[in-house]
Amino acid sequence: MRPAVYVLGAAIFAQGTSELMLAGLLPAMADDLGVSVPDAGLLISAFAIGMLVGAPVLAIATLRWPRRRALLAFLAVFALAHVAGALTPGYWVLFGTRVVGAFVYAGFWAVAAATALELVPANARGRAMSVVAGGLTIATIVGLPAGTIVGQQFGWRAAFWAVALMSVLAMAGVAATIPGGRSEGAVPRVREQVRALRVPRVWLAFATTSLATGGLLATFGYLGAMLEETTGIAAAWVPGVLALYGLGALIGITVGGRTADARTVPTLYAGFGGLVVVSAGLALVLESAAPTAALVFLLGLFGFATNPALNTRAFGMVDGATTLVAAGNVAAFNVGITAGPWLGGVAIGAGAGYASTAWIGAGLGVLALGTVALGRVRRPVARVEPERTPVLARRQ
Repeated sequence: MRPAVYVLGAAIFAQGTSELMLAGLLPAMADDLGVSVPDAGLLISAFAIGMLVGAPVLAIATLRWPRRRALLAFLAVFALAHVAGALTPGYWVLFGTRVVGAFVYAGFWAVAAATALELVPANARGRAMSVVAGGLTIATIVGLPAGTIVGQQFGWRAAFWAVALMSVLAMAGVAATIPGGRSEGAVPRVREQVRALRVPRVWLAFATTSLATGGLLATFGYLGAMLEETTGIAAAWVPGVLALYGLGALIGITVGGRTADARTVPTLYAGFGGLVVVSAGLALVLESAAPTAALVFLLGLFGFATNPALNTRAFGMVDGATTLVAAGNVAAFNVGITAGPWLGGVAIGAGAGYASTAWIGAGLGVLALGTVALGRVRRPVARVEPERTPVLARRQ
């Protein structure tokens, strides 16, 4: 695997830490900014808004840019947004920096995914995406608790400064490893990018991504409260159980990265089937601590095992036009990230209890299995003029 792919994963880790760390910083931020904790929680929603919009908009806006220039620009704006966030005394300015930061983070995701896929042979795409997306998994395991500790010891603003510094270091890595410039005549056309999105199976792949992500997040979004209030696990033990989820996620994305290329559909079937069974199991045994902890580990494992396949599947349905397809998949992930917890919240608000979120996760997993099966119906592969990549970035 080329060093540039690992650099892209490290950059996702830096930015993903910012995405996740607010979960441990909200009380301190609310107190410092003079707002309620629910109002501080809207800063998480602000990030989701920026992510949802940023990927397709910036993928098109920077389409004619060399990959390295686009990636460096996104990281620079992300770092500056965190500097502004660390310095501002006002809630609404911070809210704006979260939207801006997420906006360029989504753009980085889209361009980084397309870049990683172009730097490796076709039979290594899944492994490459497991490395890139693995940056977010590591952020879940390491970045989230580290950001919380930094915020607790030195104030939440210090966590923002740390993210800005990591983003600058990521810029150095991108500048050193990502090929710059385009070969002669290598100017992709928006028309060819949009044509790829006319392929119905591409949208079916996006739907699969949203359903699977929503199925995972419907349960995970309320896992902490579920463990304390329904399972009865002491608050001090909750981080340990969540660490099991992170360990399962790391194992899952590693294994999924090795099977996604040669056995894409079986990987999806196994992962979604596991998600359905584990989610239903959680709903049934939620009041028992030991089986719940074991199922939380498996939830992370099955939930993330499909991640590399979800990231690469749509590219096998079109020739070329990787940038906008990558952007669409990033947006699809964020639809699931937004919709899953919302559906869970609706069920809890209706008095159905925390177990209902796991049933929702199981139901969305079943729908994801259905979209995979529907996508197996044979249709012609769309022929789209491929994007030309820099000479140094061509597959080897």
